[in-house]
Amino acid sequence: MSRSEALGEQHEVALPQGTIQYRERGSGEPIVFVHGVLVNGDLWREVVPRLADRYRCIVPDLPLGAHDVPMNEDADLSPPALARLIVDFAGALGLDRPTIVANDTGGALTQIAAVEHGDRIGRVVLTSCDAFEHFFPWMFRYLPVLTYVPGGLSLLGRAARLRAVRRAPNAFGWLMHQDPPQAVLDGWTQPAATNPAVRRDVTKVLRGVDKRHTLAAAEHLGSFDKPVLIAWAAGDKVFPFGDAQKLASILPNAELRSVQDSYSFVPEDQPQELAELIGEFLADLQQEDHVHDEQDREPDRPTV
Repeated sequence: MSRSEALGEQHEVALPQGTIQYRERGSGEPIVFVHGVLVNGDLWREVVPRLADRYRCIVPDLPLGAHDVPMNEDADLSPPALARLIVDFAGALGLDRPTIVANDTGGALTQIAAVEHGDRIGRVVLTSCDAFEHFFPWMFRYLPVLTYVPGGLSLLGRAARLRAVRRAPNAFGWLMHQDPPQAVLDGWTQPAATNPAVRRDVTKVLRGVDKRHTLAAAEHLGSFDKPVLIAWAAGDKVFPFGDAQKLASILPNAELRSVQDSYSFVPEDQPQELAELIGEFLADLQQEDHVHDEQDREPDRPTV
């Protein structure tokens, strides 16, 4: 399946769980972009080019149902294991506490990773995503059930080719205002429709989704004191803006920004604004780090 060239050259890395394909563009401080279920890294194709002149942008295709290379048959793909996979992926690339930018299910996994592997993560950007009791939100709770229906996931992928199905609120209709290009859409819907091993992976993922994981993470997010930007769609119909406010009140070093004219897939609906918010967030922190470094280098002044 073809992937967007806007994200850079494709590579792959072998992990104990299996092979992860990823794309990389730019140089500088590393940013890892994390997508959600039933999409892939192409979600970030309009954001990364706007940041790649300043940052090393790394976009994995995680085993969440729109990946081309299946995981090992015995791979654990529960939410805690997927959170571990994210930091293992960064570690395999030699990244030292990279910034993580996440959307949708990827945001839930990043919250779990922040709690369980916070020493391996730097700054975090959460766009509209699963949190608290909304893992999954109510209109997507049919997805795990569908895995128990013979041929259910294959049918879902094929049905998504029909615009009336695709634009329904419990499909892509309330996730983004407009469809992506057909090649991107095919990359999201065809792997699970055509590859039994990918369906095996996504079945594990969907059956593992449970609000107990995000609620457990929320109890400990107060211990994650690294800078967090929460860039949430103000008009989100899937992930309540109240969840963004609640996350901002729990995380001790969080900044909340609302994004107008966007549904849950902020990278699709408002890529320029999101890229600007990420760039400003990281630039401000780099300036603070520079000031602190200068202060640390100043010699102690003798007391009079």
